[in-house]
Amino acid sequence: MDNQGSADRFYEDFVIGDVYRHALGKTITETDNELITMITLNTQQLHFNSVYARHSEFGKILVNSTLTLALVTGLTVSDVSRNVVANLGWDEVRLPNPVFVGDTLWAETLVLSKRESRSRPDAGLVTVKTRGLNQDGKECISFKRTILVHKRSAASELDIFPEPETPIE
Repeated sequence: MDNQGSADRFYEDFVIGDVYRHALGKTITETDNELITMITLNTQQLHFNSVYARHSEFGKILVNSTLTLALVTGLTVSDVSRNVVANLGWDEVRLPNPVFVGDTLWAETLVLSKRESRSRPDAGLVTVKTRGLNQDGKECISFKRTILVHKRSAASELDIFPEPETPIE
């Protein structure tokens, strides 16, 4: 198990079977949920109407599942896809437990497979399984994700930090 995060992980650094416990958690706010709901024009009242939600089986506002997917994916970026060429897709998205405003989500990722790209010699495909856990350790989302990741040989092209005119003192 690789519990250490790595912002510099390239294709060569992924090891099948490694598990990454991503360092950051995020508490979902009412504003987070309302913004994604309105931006996506999701008219399901469980996400924005507290009176309607109180009469549901949940008894309160339910967090929009697209926020859950986006947030948990985002929590993994520094460890999994900072050096990505492209996100190729999500598969087997599951939402076994609800997420509510005030829940804090954390993520962990298992490396499932990897292979060289047939069309891009400077990249490889990596498939991972990620799950999002709430503050009580309950799994709220899981999904498989396939990414096209740069190889280390492409690192110089990704280094875009400007050269300072003068040294820092």
